[in-house]
Amino acid sequence: MTAELVRGQNHPLPHTRLDIRVSAGKPVVAAAALSDEDGRVPGTEWVAHPAQPALPGVEVSRQATADHLLAVDLNAVPASVHRVTVLLALPMGPGCPVRFGAVAAPFVTVGPPDGDEIASYTVTGLDSESAVVALELYRRQGAWKVRAVGQGYAGGLAACLTDQGLDRAGELAAVVQESVASGLARTVGTPPPRTSEVRHNAAAAATAGDPGSRAARGRAPP
Repeated sequence: MTAELVRGQNHPLPHTRLDIRVSAGKPVVAAAALSDEDGRVPGTEWVAHPAQPALPGVEVSRQATADHLLAVDLNAVPASVHRVTVLLALPMGPGCPVRFGAVAAPFVTVGPPDGDEIASYTVTGLDSESAVVALELYRRQGAWKVRAVGQGYAGGLAACLTDQGLDRAGELAAVVQESVASGLARTVGTPPPRTSEVRHNAAAAATAGDPGSRAARGRAPP
C-alpha cells in the first residue's frame, strides 16, 4: 500500500534503487541536491540539474517537462552524502506561469523501478512561490527514509538553492534556466520510456568518486 504523506511526514525506504516520479500538469524544472552531514550543499557539483543531469547515484531530466522521472540508487550515493533533496522550479520564459499557485499542485511518488509505489505526496499550499523543495531522502542510523517537505520559495530557484547552503546559487539558477529555455517550445508531456541506459549512466557517474573528496581538492565537477 502506498503511504500518502502530508507535509513533514516521513516513511521508511525498504529499497535502495528508486524512481521518483513528478507530475505537475505544466512544465517544471527538476533538480536533486546532495547534502552533507550538516545538511549543506558544498558546491554546484553536488547538484544534479538539466545542464548536469547525472551525479553518482542520481539522474534527473534534461528538460523542463510536465512529467519527470528521477532515478536514484542510494547504494551508489557517496558516503559523505546524507540527504538527496528533490527541487522543482517553474521555468522562466514567455507564456510560462510565474507562480505555483496558478498551476496544479505537483504530485510526487517514490518507489522501486519495477514495483509498487512506496510513498506519494501532493505538494499543496503553494501560492506566490516559483520553486519548492518537494521531498528529501535522508540517511538516519544507516537506513534511508523519505520526508515530504513542501517548502516553497517566492524568490525562485536561486532562493531555494541558497537555502540549501549553496554558494553562487544565483549563478547556478541562471545556468539551469538557460539550459531548459531552448527546449520549452518543443517540450512534450511525458519523458522518454525508461531504459537500462539511463541507469547505466547514473551508475557510471558513481565511478567519478566521492563529491566530498573532490570538494576538498577544489570542487572539480564529477
